[in-house]
Amino acid sequence: MRKVFLLALLVSPVALAQNVSVETNSLMRLPSSTSVLQLERLDVADYGTLLIPATISQVSVEVLHLGREARIAIAPGNTVLQLQVRQAQLEHGSQITSRGAPGTHEKPAKAGRDLTLRINALTAQELSVDARGGTGAQGYAGLDGANGEDPGCTWGSAGRGANGDNGGDGLAGAAGAQVRVELPQDFPSDKIKVWVDGGAGGLAGTAGKPGRGGQSKGCLVYRADGGDKGRPGLEGQPGPAGPAGSVTVQRL
Repeated sequence: MRKVFLLALLVSPVALAQNVSVETNSLMRLPSSTSVLQLERLDVADYGTLLIPATISQVSVEVLHLGREARIAIAPGNTVLQLQVRQAQLEHGSQITSRGAPGTHEKPAKAGRDLTLRINALTAQELSVDARGGTGAQGYAGLDGANGEDPGCTWGSAGRGANGDNGGDGLAGAAGAQVRVELPQDFPSDKIKVWVDGGAGGLAGTAGKPGRGGQSKGCLVYRADGGDKGRPGLEGQPGPAGPAGSVTVQRL
């Protein structure tokens, strides 16, 4: 069972907690009613995930432990998140993510959330931070052309199929985050892995298919020829990738 012992009301701008634990293969979301959270100990077990909402701007932890493949997932937001840790132990495959969110046709992709990470004492094979931007939405698919009208035996010829519409262009990816990591002097530089790539642009919208021509028809006196099919639409253009963020490493 997840154990959270809050010593302050959740409506307070500063929340104090003795211990926050996330069990194996489970997800816990920190309360969104506070902006500053102070923890004595944070333990995320193997394959567990702790979600930090966008409303929180600062988290201070005395002792942090991330199990194998454990995650601290930071929701996209407009403010810098300051994550301050006095002592951390990070197991193999663990990661801190501050990624943006993918876009839709109604909302653009979100940038990776800017992050300042300070760890005074670190035991880990690797420090991994993923702060890439969100992916742009795919362009609208072009509509298929309507089929041509079939001919009659006493009137007209077969109709031509309508052209397919062009596909829409993919939407832009979002920017990667601005990440600052402050680490002990003796932690190896080649063990610091931070990704701040801009989000990929959205895929091109698919082209609309051509409408078929009206079907040929045999009549008593003559045969009516079929109509020509329409032209297919054109595929849209892929969206542009978002700009890359930046990484600053400061030694303590």
